[in-house]
Amino acid sequence: MLRYVLTRFAIWIPSVLVVMLAVYALAFYGAGDPIKLIFLRAPGDVAYNPQRIEAIRESAGLNKPFIVQFGLYIWNLLHGQFGNSLTSGRSVWAMVSAAAPVSFQLALCSIILTAVVAIPLGMIAALNQNSCIDYAILGSALFLWAIPAYVAGPLLMVGLIVLLPGASVPYGWGGILDVRILLPLLVLSFQPIALIVRQTRAAVIEVLSEDFVRTARAKGVPEIIVALRHILRPVLTPVVTQLGLIMITIVNGAIFVELVFGLPGLGRLTVQALINSDYPVILAITLIGSFLVMVSNLLVDVLYPLLDPRANDSRRSR
Repeated sequence: MLRYVLTRFAIWIPSVLVVMLAVYALAFYGAGDPIKLIFLRAPGDVAYNPQRIEAIRESAGLNKPFIVQFGLYIWNLLHGQFGNSLTSGRSVWAMVSAAAPVSFQLALCSIILTAVVAIPLGMIAALNQNSCIDYAILGSALFLWAIPAYVAGPLLMVGLIVLLPGASVPYGWGGILDVRILLPLLVLSFQPIALIVRQTRAAVIEVLSEDFVRTARAKGVPEIIVALRHILRPVLTPVVTQLGLIMITIVNGAIFVELVFGLPGLGRLTVQALINSDYPVILAITLIGSFLVMVSNLLVDVLYPLLDPRANDSRRSR
């Protein structure tokens, strides 16, 4: 297992470099000179001082060729330096480390909520296939999947105020145990729940046709025991795979959720960095997002042999 993990990390290194190269190239050739863009938003005639703009570009190292800038950025990363923000001058690492705990807590709670809600609903839908319960669960999942986070957030916020006129607007961050976190958590979990419900239902329907399930039922084993002991474990293998993949959906949804509900996480920081053309912050968040998705995929690969021993045997045979 250790050798497998180290091999995956070795494969990730060129993948991360390709991602960083692509993002850095977009920043370098895409939106133009970030210093000039920042000055163009400034009041007065400060934008028409090309000497000052060039001096700041030189101090930030933005006047060097592309490959030199990218090489210096990678060298600084290897020494734990993410650079400074172009707009505020603050350390990028300080900005990211202040925002990351909010996003990580929100993402972890979203995954837990998705697993706790979606897996039982998917099993109930499959065990009552083609019934009113099945159609209701599938219809609800399709409805949740069709609503993006930037639509669901404002609608739920308005609905809360209309239904409960005395309720306060759930805006801001007070910790993961704060009641204000419930609404953004629900919005962030809508699409993952819909995905896992459908995946669980399909997996359970496939397992129901297996011989060991029919044998257990023929022996008179109670249905709840059949579901928990004989069906749940083989179903968890494809479902856990999807739980790793929905990390991408959660990372994307967090950008809109944090912006709508005023959460000081990486999503809100990303939007501010994009508006301000703050490329060092954008690059750092991209690196963290890529690493987070890769780690979630690695955890899925590690859990696979624990849920399905056949996967471990096939890995050893290779």
